[in-house]
Amino acid sequence: MARRVKKPPLDLSEFETRVHIRQLHADDYERLIEMQADCFPGMQTWAKEQIESQIATFPEGQLVIEYDGDIVASSASLIVDFHEYEDWHDWKVIADSGYIRNHDPEGDTLYGIEIMVDPEFRGHKLARRLYEARRNLAREKNLRRSIIGGRIPNYHKHADHLSAREYVEEVLQKNIYDPVLTTQLANGFRLVKLIPNYFPSDTDSCGYATFLEWVNLDHVEEGARKIQAVHWVRLCLVQYRMRSVESFEEFAKQASTFVDLASDYKSDFVVFPELFTTQLLSIVDAPSPSVAARKLAEYSERYLELFTDMAVSYNINIIGGSQFVVEDDRLFNVSYLFRRDGTIGKQYKIHITPNERKWWGVNPGRKVEVFDTDRGKIAILICYDIEFPELARVATAKGAKIIFVPFNTDERYSYLRVRHCAQARAIENQIYTAIAGCAGIVPFVDNADLHYAQCGIFTPSDFPFARDAVASESMPNIETIVVHDVDLELLRKNRQSGTVRPWTDRMREIYSVKYEDPDEGTIEC
Repeated sequence: MARRVKKPPLDLSEFETRVHIRQLHADDYERLIEMQADCFPGMQTWAKEQIESQIATFPEGQLVIEYDGDIVASSASLIVDFHEYEDWHDWKVIADSGYIRNHDPEGDTLYGIEIMVDPEFRGHKLARRLYEARRNLAREKNLRRSIIGGRIPNYHKHADHLSAREYVEEVLQKNIYDPVLTTQLANGFRLVKLIPNYFPSDTDSCGYATFLEWVNLDHVEEGARKIQAVHWVRLCLVQYRMRSVESFEEFAKQASTFVDLASDYKSDFVVFPELFTTQLLSIVDAPSPSVAARKLAEYSERYLELFTDMAVSYNINIIGGSQFVVEDDRLFNVSYLFRRDGTIGKQYKIHITPNERKWWGVNPGRKVEVFDTDRGKIAILICYDIEFPELARVATAKGAKIIFVPFNTDERYSYLRVRHCAQARAIENQIYTAIAGCAGIVPFVDNADLHYAQCGIFTPSDFPFARDAVASESMPNIETIVVHDVDLELLRKNRQSGTVRPWTDRMREIYSVKYEDPDEGTIEC
């Protein structure tokens, strides 16, 4: 019998892609104008003096996106007083010919001079990241609005039979796609009017530009009562129908369909079920389930590459269900967090069910991870792990506000154990829990053939939250998604002034959970 070769854990850094938004620096100039020439052929690029003036005048408004260390997108803006510019047709006046020396820190409007994305990186939703950064800046500065004068670069293709007004109306009706205007409308801007002769040198737009506005709904009038704080996070749960596949590419196509949907809904997280990758067992030839599980683990590198690319390309954080991995000749069930900045985290399943031990030989993990994300701290407890209240207590003590539970159950009794325990954890710890599972059948795959699921988002049980402490749930056992917003600020207030406060009212002087963290030592909570 051939001996197994011990494989070390996969180095996740080899699969990570680093996407980072930062302020523009003066030494970025050469790369910036190189990108500008690629984005706007035939148009005059920035002079070095203009860039230096922008950075010196309003550094927070000049942003770039780095993709694995290379600048691939940028944004320039300034603050102005809306009422000082009654006619917005003259870009040179509003932007001070690109020097922005007219920037007014006491103004009420963020004016966007330019956004550009390297043509090789279009389709990665980088413009969405920059528009979101602008919106966040407007909120931080308590500005009333953001205004842009946008190009319509596909207009020249239709100018012989459509006026500019007719062209933008066709774009608004989604009968014509314009790479700039369509993106701006998708990012919350409202078309106010057309501006002729905005950029005479912009022959693609025939000199025209669109005047668009985004209104800051969080703006607070000076001296007015402060608006109640909220901190929304949008979740998308995938109720995934299992079926046989012919190839890894077919599996990837199915998975990307759901990521695309979640991104279209502007979700912050999309959650796949536990071991939804076992549908790949339909193309694995193995004499036993234990051998099949190890063969499935051989797809881990392709799985990591696929989901890292989707998280970055679709600008969304992905809880990638879970996948088998082999480390030092031991089989583990691991859930990966694929952040939209290209970094990866992982959570091992800690409690292993009898069937997982019997059929596949899965080994337990040893640590509860809590992950920092751009929407706060989260944790992942895989299926059976949510049935052990101590793990959720530890995750909450380490700062998690949302616990994601990818699960895989074969019938209703199994599902209800996961559901009821997830609801209990939400109430006990005054957090949100979100469960996502598989439906459907994969014929002739031992221990992974039958599936039962109903996705749900659960809350504390108190007046500010949904009735029955169920924020949203799917119809059982069909292929679908659940999209819902949760408010993290409500959790903080509920812990402070809820009808009951099970997290803060724990009698730690008479009982506690003692957790031995392999890296952080003993934690009592």
